[in-house]
Amino acid sequence: MTNMVSGADWVALAPLGIVAVTALVVLLVDLAARDHAPRNASIAIGIAGTLVAAFVCARGYGVNYAAFGGAFVQGGFSTVFQEIVLIAVLGSLVLFAAIGKETRVAAGVALMLWSACGAMLMAGAASLMTIFLGLELLSLALYCLCGLSDRPTAREAALKYLILSSTASGFMLYGMALLFGASGSVQLAALVAPALAASPLYWVGSGLFFVGIAFKLSLVPFHTWAPDVYEGAPLPVTAFMSVATKAGTLAVLARFIYAAVPSTIAEKLLLPIWVIAAISMIAGNVGMLAQHDLKRLIAFSGIAQVGYILTALAGGSALGLRYAIYYLVAYAVMNLGAFAIAATLSGDGEEGSRLANYRGLAKRRPLAAALMSVFLIAMAGLPPTAGFLGKILILSSSVSNGYAWLGGVLIVGTAISLYAYAKIVRAMYARDEHAHPHDASPAVPLAWASAVICAVVVIVMAFYPLTPSNILPLVR
Repeated sequence: MTNMVSGADWVALAPLGIVAVTALVVLLVDLAARDHAPRNASIAIGIAGTLVAAFVCARGYGVNYAAFGGAFVQGGFSTVFQEIVLIAVLGSLVLFAAIGKETRVAAGVALMLWSACGAMLMAGAASLMTIFLGLELLSLALYCLCGLSDRPTAREAALKYLILSSTASGFMLYGMALLFGASGSVQLAALVAPALAASPLYWVGSGLFFVGIAFKLSLVPFHTWAPDVYEGAPLPVTAFMSVATKAGTLAVLARFIYAAVPSTIAEKLLLPIWVIAAISMIAGNVGMLAQHDLKRLIAFSGIAQVGYILTALAGGSALGLRYAIYYLVAYAVMNLGAFAIAATLSGDGEEGSRLANYRGLAKRRPLAAALMSVFLIAMAGLPPTAGFLGKILILSSSVSNGYAWLGGVLIVGTAISLYAYAKIVRAMYARDEHAHPHDASPAVPLAWASAVICAVVVIVMAFYPLTPSNILPLVR
């Protein structure tokens, strides 16, 4: 009898292991030196562990290996998505330096790292069981993170996210059970058999599976939780959720689209997803118009931005997948930069996310106003930013793949969003006699450094559009 688990299997999971162990170290250090270790010690350990995991993960880019009997696949596809999750962790960890009680920073950092492990597991998942395991690992830590603040809205957000997310997970699990019933296997590779098109279990199971995916991506009509949960959760948690959750879930959806759908029924089966993506682009951008809080605005923005990314995936071309990843990276950097600016404006018991705080900001803090303008312009898709180039690439992909109507909806949605983003920029640079002449926000060098780095990356990506190659999903 041969051993089914080899050393190479554990090597494939090494980045996840490093992140998980780092979380344990953060808790042990906090336990051993609770009265002496400053909050930055937990953040520094978390950042160091994340950087090591990112380095180890990058070294496995050229390796294609199916670990644990094909349940987890190491390759360019999983590496890219895992790196995006780690970028989200880095950008969110620094925000703990400005937000929240010092006594809870270690717990927040550890939970965020364990949640990231779930998203990274989803990035390499090649079986239904691994997908669900990663999804629950990601979600369970997020439930706790949402309630980390003392604000009543945080507890409400945590409870709402727990109930609704658990319901969505139930739909997804039931869908997976039906897919297993249809194919007789939990491997995604088994779902690509053309004979499954005749099975009602396959169609119903795929539909329920997509319901769970749509909820995690906050796509219409499963998007209503996102604004309330984003607003109630602490700022670092909102920043992490806005990127890591979408990166992990998009990895699962992309692998399903590219490697687990029979080509004979792909257009028919996936059509509802493209329709939902189109509706989400309009609904998300319209929803932004009435918002008065940055976190709620970014929640609605995220609904629309995921619609843009799905537009790139329509048609299932290799180039579309590369463009989708390019825009996902740009979206991650834009969001993390905007949240970093919000952190620099935070005060005692206040997170700096109220849009009223940005009135007259250019006079009080010209650099913060300039950086926030860069991020808002990028979200709106204007040059010279990665948001502009990303939308151009997505448009070309959708038209060349026969989904010009999705490209048309993208243009309409972008036009609507311009008003919402321009309203904030105008408020920052408008003369306002009622604006506070002095800003008492504490100094947060880590958040400033994060914002500057994100702004530079957003602009550089517009001139050097690096998109990963040879990243088609691998299943065996």
